[in-house]
Amino acid sequence: MSTTTEQTPEPEGPTDSGPWPARLIQNEATTEIPVHLLFRDEPDPTPVPLRPAVVGRRQGTGEQPRIRRPAPPTPRPAVPTVDPDLVERPARVLPGAVGVLAGATGVAGGVLTTWWAGALPPLAVAALRLPATYAGAGLGPAQWAAYAGAGTLGLFGFGGLARGRTGRAWVLGLFGRYRGTVRRTGLLWVNPLLLRARVDVRLRHWRGEPMSAADASGVALRVVTLVVWRVRDTARATLGVEDHETYLRECVEAALVRVPVEMPGAGRRAMETAGDALTRAVAADTAPVGLEVFSVLPVRVEYAPEVAAAMTRRRIAALDAQHRAAALTSVVDSVEDTVTRLTTRGLVELDDYERKALVKDLTVAFCAGRGEQGS
Repeated sequence: MSTTTEQTPEPEGPTDSGPWPARLIQNEATTEIPVHLLFRDEPDPTPVPLRPAVVGRRQGTGEQPRIRRPAPPTPRPAVPTVDPDLVERPARVLPGAVGVLAGATGVAGGVLTTWWAGALPPLAVAALRLPATYAGAGLGPAQWAAYAGAGTLGLFGFGGLARGRTGRAWVLGLFGRYRGTVRRTGLLWVNPLLLRARVDVRLRHWRGEPMSAADASGVALRVVTLVVWRVRDTARATLGVEDHETYLRECVEAALVRVPVEMPGAGRRAMETAGDALTRAVAADTAPVGLEVFSVLPVRVEYAPEVAAAMTRRRIAALDAQHRAAALTSVVDSVEDTVTRLTTRGLVELDDYERKALVKDLTVAFCAGRGEQGS
């Protein structure tokens, strides 16, 4: 390692190298670095990301302006879910044969109790082949208790019979509490004390009335949608909201406000994009209440009454301008073709002034002829 120190006198006057005086190094130290330190095999340390520290710009200071980071978008409030414990579950039901057997037993018990009390008519006794010599014990407490038991058994047996249909379900409740859903088909026995609410679980199509919407430019539209949906969770759809069909209609109307819808002339791709966006929005809003939405398609799109007249005038003006441009192009082409043929075949010799006059006369003649044909 060697060190070299040089002393250089500072000049008295300014130099001609630039507008600033040259700086001379009075003390310079040079240190030798071992060569092997320049080619070390150790990996570079992981760089630590640093955030730019930029201060706010002050008027007239020339400082860099403060970098304003965009505020994070405010998340859209989620749809409030219903009671988490309110989830569809199968109800406890029995085969219909059990109810028929219980009802028949109750009826038989009532007949035997009547015979026991001696109040059964002789014809009924003979038809049932009961002993006719029995005098009867009369209507006492025991007979009334037997009547009560037989009647209760018969009422519960026959009163609980129900017929399950494909595509229909029953939501059962007792004293305001959910007891389960019946989706089975055939003859069933359901506790007659439970309240039954019939729900249609088939695939359904709903065609809404014209609703307010807007396109990407903010032009007011009237849209008729076709919704394909079904009830997925009968408990939430029946008990979670007052009317699931009304709730579906309101969700479709809210989605039309958020999602822009284009006119049919915008193209098939634009209509499919709008339909997919509407389907996702409505499905997300109706899922917490037990409804499953498969598609929301705009089947008819038209301008709102307040802008229909203005858009019609605008469309007519655009068609008229297009027609005028096409007619003018045709006239110019005809004039050019006529002048070119006359001069190419040598029929006439025209200077610049005569050429301009001929073009003017031909243009007026062709425009007048097209005007007469159009009228």
